[in-house]
Amino acid sequence: MVAYRRNFVAGGTYFFTVTLKNRKTTYLTDYIDELRNAFRLCRNKQFFTIDAIVILPDHLHTIWGLPEGDIDYPSRWRFIKSSFTRNIRKSGVPLNANKHGGFDVWQRRYWEHTIKSQEDYNRHIDYIHYNPVKHGYVENPTNWPWSSFHSFVKKGVLEPEWGSVITPEADFDFGE
Repeated sequence: MVAYRRNFVAGGTYFFTVTLKNRKTTYLTDYIDELRNAFRLCRNKQFFTIDAIVILPDHLHTIWGLPEGDIDYPSRWRFIKSSFTRNIRKSGVPLNANKHGGFDVWQRRYWEHTIKSQEDYNRHIDYIHYNPVKHGYVENPTNWPWSSFHSFVKKGVLEPEWGSVITPEADFDFGE
């Protein structure tokens, strides 16, 4: 088996793609309150900033900033994944235990990219906000309810019509 190496930068900013094991399920949007609660509990336990996020039915993309000196995003993801899984089980979602006694809700791994520059950061934010359009869920990011796009509009960083027309030179090909 190939050893997978993650990049750890103390106090770094990271882009993540985290995916459900069964891409046909819609747990993330069906149980959005349970997902939000898992994030909230994790942030109360081990603080981090969420600079941008989009939740799709079967996966999510987000940019996190870790506190100065902190490199521990893996334990945060473990906490969020396990908390969400416990919460949807409590909500009545029938999940079958795997041979290890856990539940196969999430893919074991996730995509992580260390943000290297302001341009890299901006491109990943654009990718996050455009993702519901890319997957054909909506024609404009404004129409997708589970996205930080709305807070970017509210703050005046983006116009509400951003993303409704993408030019050929736009390149949003990251992490999937």
